[in-house]
Amino acid sequence: MNEANKPVVLVVDDAAESIDVARGALGQQFQVKAAINGAKALEIAAQHTPDLILLDVMMPDMSGYEVCRRLKADYTTSHIPVIFVTTLSDSENEGQGLELGAVDYVTKPYVPSLLRSRVRTHVALHRQQIILEQIVKIRTAELLETRLEIIRRLGRAAEYRDNETGMHVLRMSHISRTIALGSGMREERAELILQASPMHDIGKLGVPDRVLLKPGKLDDEEWEVMKRHSRIGAEIIGEHPSDLLVLARMVALRHHERWDGTGYPDGLLGEEIPVEARVVALADVFDALLSVRPYKLSWTIPNALEFIREQSGKHFEPRMVNALLSRLDECLAIRERYADL
Repeated sequence: MNEANKPVVLVVDDAAESIDVARGALGQQFQVKAAINGAKALEIAAQHTPDLILLDVMMPDMSGYEVCRRLKADYTTSHIPVIFVTTLSDSENEGQGLELGAVDYVTKPYVPSLLRSRVRTHVALHRQQIILEQIVKIRTAELLETRLEIIRRLGRAAEYRDNETGMHVLRMSHISRTIALGSGMREERAELILQASPMHDIGKLGVPDRVLLKPGKLDDEEWEVMKRHSRIGAEIIGEHPSDLLVLARMVALRHHERWDGTGYPDGLLGEEIPVEARVVALADVFDALLSVRPYKLSWTIPNALEFIREQSGKHFEPRMVNALLSRLDECLAIRERYADL
């Protein structure tokens, strides 16, 4: 086996002769690195990430137990398998090491064939675990992407009923993310809004065409029918433990609530409205104002901004309006990128 392809074993022992014995037993199958104290061991482990650490228990200054404790407390080294080395046969000491996260014990003086077998077994198990984790990670990413694509397509299905190209759902989801970031929201939460917001109007699938596509103002009865789409959307998405679907359901239900309490379906007021719904409410209206709909022509940018400023503290949370205005160029660029065809 090429030296560079050999698994790396870090031998930690304050006795040089023990290191030499371990190197002699393992050197043909493994790259052997050595440390004569705990501090050096932690430094090498952090820099080189060995495949396994052979760790003496009884060392001055820092015991093997303390070295193991620090390795397992650091996420960059916590996954490295540790085999404790001791001259003690006390089961209580073995139990202490296993509780700290060690995978095995070997005793000194070494039996070379036994040492090679133990190290080889645990290195193989460790590498197999890494491969399995990578496979799980890939499969999880594939499932997430499939779920996101279903959400996007369902969102566009709703938009196709009253928007010729369905591009509104793409624009408002990206604008939602931009507003969220502008308001100080963490990146991961803003990203979740981007993923969930395409489902905001899925309830339109339950609204009759005579109402949804009416080319004019709705009468009172028709308006009550239209308002049902928020609850219909929440029912379509349903209850699910996934953070993504929990947020998608909430946004579908709450994106027509208004900051001043005059929205629907429940007339929530101010901070009673979930913050993600406040973001989506503004992004949805901003893009809708600038788009052609069956019941209206598109507004000019100045007219749309004038309306949004006027509705700050009424329809929209002022903080979100400020976030939109602070990132207006980004929002307009999104509209150009996903323009209706």
